[in-house]
Amino acid sequence: MSFARLLGCVLGVYAMFLLWAIAQERLSVPFQRLDGSGADKFKSPLFMGTCQSFLSSISAIIYILLRRNSTDTLAQNLGLRHKVDKNSNGVAVNGNAQQANGKHHHPEKSDSRHSTQALLLRYLQCSAFITSAAPFGFAALSYISYPAMVLGKSCKLIPVMIMNVILYRRRFAPHKYLVVFMVTTGITLFMHFGNDNKKSKHNSVQAPQTPYANLIGITYLLINLALDGAVNSTQDEIFARHKVSGQQMMFWINLFCTIITSILSILPLPYIPVIHPSNDGKTELMGAITFIRGHPSIILPLAQFAFTGALGQLFIFETLQHFGSLTLVTITLTRKLFTMLLSVVLYNHKLASGQWLGAGVVFAGISVEAWIKRRDVHAKRVIQEKEKAKIKSL
Repeated sequence: MSFARLLGCVLGVYAMFLLWAIAQERLSVPFQRLDGSGADKFKSPLFMGTCQSFLSSISAIIYILLRRNSTDTLAQNLGLRHKVDKNSNGVAVNGNAQQANGKHHHPEKSDSRHSTQALLLRYLQCSAFITSAAPFGFAALSYISYPAMVLGKSCKLIPVMIMNVILYRRRFAPHKYLVVFMVTTGITLFMHFGNDNKKSKHNSVQAPQTPYANLIGITYLLINLALDGAVNSTQDEIFARHKVSGQQMMFWINLFCTIITSILSILPLPYIPVIHPSNDGKTELMGAITFIRGHPSIILPLAQFAFTGALGQLFIFETLQHFGSLTLVTITLTRKLFTMLLSVVLYNHKLASGQWLGAGVVFAGISVEAWIKRRDVHAKRVIQEKEKAKIKSL
């Protein structure tokens, strides 16, 4: 069952975000004006984020309501209140360690770290990180090449692990560090020896180069990676401390993202480097609406961007809940690699020897993770069989 769920998550993430990437690329090129007098680029990333987060929160709440238990309250469906399990005598049972030791958990002595307020603050923290990370990624492309951005993103597993250790003192099994190192090294080799350099002129906006351009771009990229790592580690912390589902987390994080980006979109913000680079005097919402009216051809790719992003997030949060952020980042990072390998098979493209080496290192890292997981599952089954045998003997 665990393998089937993981396979479904992998296929769902790959399929949805392949379509999402196509829509995103279409949104990055100019759109023809309604009167045919020319073309313009869409420059409202906050509005794009608002559309996606709003539709994601809607899809999450629909999923939750379709899967709800008829006896659950709305607060329980949204993960704000836990169900109280009862034993055969009708007595409330809580599975925490204190009651297992014969101690009772009194409401007045509850741990504030596990409260509803703490949970909502964690959701808000994730949303703030997500909203802040995207502008730094866009800004970095003005100073560094697209291949450099891809190389930096391929190392995302490292900040995710570092943020888990720094922010939440989480420790990983020794083999996890080896797998992260192998996957990061393999993807870096694959991207470095690829032919992205030929495409970089069309995928990045070249700003006037200064002696410090690369330093500024790398700084923005590092901030983006650190914020992404903080998001993933905070999500791991939420699952560790609170009994919530992936779809409940998806609903709240996207709801807060929608609120934050909507407020920023309607405020007449002045010029703010990275966060609000536009200085035309319009709010971002008014600029986006004006653009859509004058360029109706943007509606279809914008809808595809939001819709596939929303469905893709259902698979992302399902992966987060059951397998953790490291597995999720491994899936998202290897998506491009597998896509390129598929194109090699279908269209007879040629890969450099360095790319084959990188692909081999990635597959070796994934194989190490799969082998250890299979060994652990086998060990657990042996223990369960022994316990069943003992119970039967009694």
